[in-house]
Amino acid sequence: MAQSVSECDWRSGAAILAEPWEDNTRTYSNGKVRLAVLDTIDPAAGAFHLLILSPPYSEVGDRQCRIVSLDGALGFSGMDISRIKADYDPARGLIFALPAGLYNPDTGGSNWHQLSLTLNQATGQITTSLEAPAQ
Repeated sequence: MAQSVSECDWRSGAAILAEPWEDNTRTYSNGKVRLAVLDTIDPAAGAFHLLILSPPYSEVGDRQCRIVSLDGALGFSGMDISRIKADYDPARGLIFALPAGLYNPDTGGSNWHQLSLTLNQATGQITTSLEAPAQ
C-alpha cells in the first residue's frame, strides 16, 4: 500500500490526539513543525495516523495541516513516535523516520515497518515511504 498525505479533516481533532499527549507529540525547527500521533480508535487495525503542522504559513498566519495515513482514511495499526529519528538536509528539508505498524490478519498483531517522510518547509511538500524491516 502507498502512504497518503492529505489535508486535515475529521482525523485531526483534539479528541483524536493519542494519549498521553506529551508522549505522542514532538516539535522541530524551533517549534515551527509539530508531529503528533492520532488515534481514531476505529478501525482498530488501522486507527493511527500522523499529524503534521508545518510551514508554509497561510495569509492569516496558521501553519499547513497534513495527515499521513496508510491509504486514504485507513491508518496504521500502531505508531511509535518515541523512537522517531530526525535529520535535516538543506537540499531536501526535514527528514523523519519512525516505526509504524501494519496489521497482520494471520497473527492479529502488527508487522513493524519504518515510515519515512521528508518535509520541505518552503514549499510544504511532504513525501513518504514505508520500508519493511531488514530480515
